[in-house]
Amino acid sequence: MASKKSVGAEKTVGAGTKVQVALDFVDLGRAMKVARAAVEAGAEILEAGTPLIKSEGLDAVRRLRSTFPHVRIVADMKTMDAGRIEMESAAKAGAHLAVVLGAASDATIRECIKAGQNYGIEVGVDMIGVSDPCARARECEAWGAASIGLHTPIDEQMRGGSDAFALVRAVRKVVTIPLAVAGGLNSESVVDAVHAGADVVVIGGAVTKAADPVKATQDILLAVRSLKKIKTDLYRRVGIQNIRGILEKVSTANISDGNHRWPMIEGVRPIQPGLKMVGPAVTVRTYPGDWAKPVEAIDLAAPGDVIVIDAGGVLPAVWGELATHSCLARKVGGVVIHGAIRDTADIRRMKFPAFATLVTGQAGEPKGLGEINVPITVTGIRIMPGDWVVGDDDGVIVLPKAEAVELTNRAMDCLERENRIRAEIDQGKTTLAQVTELLKWEKK
Repeated sequence: MASKKSVGAEKTVGAGTKVQVALDFVDLGRAMKVARAAVEAGAEILEAGTPLIKSEGLDAVRRLRSTFPHVRIVADMKTMDAGRIEMESAAKAGAHLAVVLGAASDATIRECIKAGQNYGIEVGVDMIGVSDPCARARECEAWGAASIGLHTPIDEQMRGGSDAFALVRAVRKVVTIPLAVAGGLNSESVVDAVHAGADVVVIGGAVTKAADPVKATQDILLAVRSLKKIKTDLYRRVGIQNIRGILEKVSTANISDGNHRWPMIEGVRPIQPGLKMVGPAVTVRTYPGDWAKPVEAIDLAAPGDVIVIDAGGVLPAVWGELATHSCLARKVGGVVIHGAIRDTADIRRMKFPAFATLVTGQAGEPKGLGEINVPITVTGIRIMPGDWVVGDDDGVIVLPKAEAVELTNRAMDCLERENRIRAEIDQGKTTLAQVTELLKWEKK
């Protein structure tokens, strides 16, 4: 652990900064595989994450300590009450440091620190959920805390858009004890964490969800020691300005799975498999066979927009080759039709992302009924202008604009987790049920 320094004093950036791998699994077997890889790569600290302790108990700490006797073990207890018994239990299980929440009462934090002194375990205080982290950190240091944890919670990471290290810089100015910084760090952002004042960088998903956790840990260590960012396309959470890039990487299945089985538009299928569609919605409400408003919407669409048409889900067609040709000229991102499309051979040749309920050769007439950029409801899914629309071989899914950032980040988290499971299946020559210990988690 990094040594103390005077408040506000300059530190040689990166000097002595440690890498801690947070094993936030619910299955001990999977956690141990990643722990072995991380230690092989050179990680200095292993953390029994809160999900692992809640799932497997302090046996997870015992197993880590016995398997890696020369590696520092952290028990992320997130204690809120019963400080003495929780610190005693963590110490006797083999942890070198256990964590109490800064949001706990003064009595609980002080009792944890006293118990730590009695049982030979350091106590770190996590500032998650604390209204004034700087003031609380000063109090905890005065009481004898060994370190301060500055943790951007997972659920906040998914909302994107904040300066994750402003708090680190602020707390670094007011305490001398080490700062452990956590929350979505990867081989790029870890360098920013070190520059902000981190003595310990806590890495979760960038290692635990990696297909190759040895290389992932090595990349993190190299970034910390060289203070040079190593580019990654994964393990990053974005704001609204970067949402398109992530949606282009994830599938509609990732979006649905990552967001409590988010529903898709029923019955809408791609005209040509293998094409991805992503963009904000230009909505159209028209009447069966009336293709005037769908065509007029092309003139209003910006490059990358997706035109979403509610034509009642019935014949005849409200879209064809000429409308598609016009979209290509305007760089429109795709079309979704709750109704019929025609000229599908031509549209496939154009490689234009088009999704529809029905296919027919029969066209309707341009009568001009309907509206553009109004709320529409298609198979129970309400779609507003500007909502994000994603289409692939599985169909079409809509992300309401107000929730799009969080839904997108959770989809990326799902993709990352699947990458790790896939690698475990390949490496162990085993099955999905065995890797995920499916029988263990069936509802009793």
